[in-house]
Amino acid sequence: MAPQNEDQAFSQSENLDLPLDDERWLGVRLKALRRERKLSLHNLAELSGLSTGMLSQIERGLSSPSLRSLRLLGVALRVPISWFFALPENDETPESRYITRRGHRRLLKLTPTGVMKELLSPVSSELMEMYELLLQPGGSSGDDFYSHQGEKAGIVVAGTLQLWLDAQPHLLREGDSFQFPSMLPHRFDNPGREPTRVIWMTSPPMPKKGNTAS
Repeated sequence: MAPQNEDQAFSQSENLDLPLDDERWLGVRLKALRRERKLSLHNLAELSGLSTGMLSQIERGLSSPSLRSLRLLGVALRVPISWFFALPENDETPESRYITRRGHRRLLKLTPTGVMKELLSPVSSELMEMYELLLQPGGSSGDDFYSHQGEKAGIVVAGTLQLWLDAQPHLLREGDSFQFPSMLPHRFDNPGREPTRVIWMTSPPMPKKGNTAS
């Protein structure tokens, strides 16, 4: 019998029911969706603009993607970025279509970039998504600027946020807020010595293909 290649084998270690670390869980989930879409790594690389090497490392849990990379993958795979968030146990409740309880928030943790996002929006949200963003000191959205269709807004609830809009830095402190068209090239980071918390809103949750750029 011919040996299976990496894209054909689905080992027991890739069972989504097993306890996995954040990077491994995300990689397993991404690989499962790619296969569901009947895409090879090469196909997904062409659609997303990411290299096959990077995609392979993400799927194997060896590399944590930036927020920009997740948005590119979301556009390519036709899912909102919230799809990449881990689901807490017993997430389905009668009210979960409209209400998100504190203990039922979905979590996205990007360890190397110092970013953690908790989804505040209910699972049924289609026009807007709201997050609580935690940025460790030095944490950032990545080195590259990115843009896409829609609108973004938020308020800094703790710490400092350096928001770059069209290559211009803006230092925001606790109580400062922002709103801008997402087509404006942007990125952000935490230049301070303390963690930063931001309530962040994005509309729409899933940009149309072709409207995401570096």
